[in-house]
Amino acid sequence: MIKLREYILDYESKGKAIGHFNITTIDMLWGVFNAAQRFSDHAGEKVPVIIGTSEGEGDFFGPKQFVEVIRSLREQYDYPVFSNADHIHDIVRAKEAVELGYDMVIIDAADKTFEENVQMTRDVVMYRNESDADTLIEAELGYIGVGSSVKESLPEEVQDAPMTDPAEADTFVHESGVDLLAPAVGNVHGVIKTGNPRLDPERVSEVRKKGGVPLVLHGGSGSADEDFTAVIKAGISVVHISTELRVAYRRALEKALSESDSTTPYRYMKGVRDAVQAVVEKRMRLFYGE
Repeated sequence: MIKLREYILDYESKGKAIGHFNITTIDMLWGVFNAAQRFSDHAGEKVPVIIGTSEGEGDFFGPKQFVEVIRSLREQYDYPVFSNADHIHDIVRAKEAVELGYDMVIIDAADKTFEENVQMTRDVVMYRNESDADTLIEAELGYIGVGSSVKESLPEEVQDAPMTDPAEADTFVHESGVDLLAPAVGNVHGVIKTGNPRLDPERVSEVRKKGGVPLVLHGGSGSADEDFTAVIKAGISVVHISTELRVAYRRALEKALSESDSTTPYRYMKGVRDAVQAVVEKRMRLFYGE
C-alpha cells in the first residue's frame, strides 16, 4: 500500500487535502471510517483518511489498542487509513507513540521558545531515525490556542500571538528535520461563537515555499468553506477537524437519549455514529475538491 508520506505529496500536487479527524470512542472511529469508505465509492478511488487521538483521547481509548484497530482496518479493507498521535506535549510520550507504531506523531511545543521547540522536535525526529520507524513527525510553529471546544470569543492570547513567520519556518525545518509543519495562519483551536478568524492563504503559500515541507492546518472546525479551499490551493496538505465532531456527537447522543428509553447501546448509538459520519463525509468532499 502507498505510504502516508506519498499520499500527502500526491494530494498536494493535485490541490487537494487529506482529512484528519479526531476520535475518542470506537463509535466515532467507525463514523469516520464509514464516511471515508462511502465517499471513496462516490469518488471512484480509495481516498486516504487520517484518524487521530490527542493525549487525552489516546489515554481513554488505549493508545496501543487504537494503533492496532487502525492497522486492522487497513489490512482487512485494504484501505488507506492512518493513525496519528495528535498534540503530544511530552518527548517521552512522543517517543512511546513512535514505538507503538503510530503512522504520524505531532510533538507540540508551540507554547515553548523557538529554541526549545526546535530541540524537542529534533529529539523526536532523531529517535524516529534511530528506531528506523516509518512514522512521520510533525511540529507546530505559531500559537493557535488550546482545546477542541466551543468558545464565546477569540482568546486574547491567540489574538496577541503573531502568525508563523516564513523565514522562521525555514530555520525551524532545517534545524529540526521535521517532516510536516503546522503553522499559525489565522486558524484557532475550537469553534468561536462570534465567528472564526479568516485564514491567510498568502501566508500559507510563503510558509510552504520557505519551509519546504508539507503543511497541516490545525483548528479547522468553524472555518469558512471558501477559506479551506483557498488555503488548500495555497499549500495545506492535511486538515484537522475535531470540535465539529464532538459537537455532532453530543447533540446526537442527547437527542437519542431523549427520544428512547432503550438500554441497548448499539441501538441508540447508531444515530450518534451516523451524525459523526455525516460531518466527516461533508468535510472530505470539500477537502477533496467537490
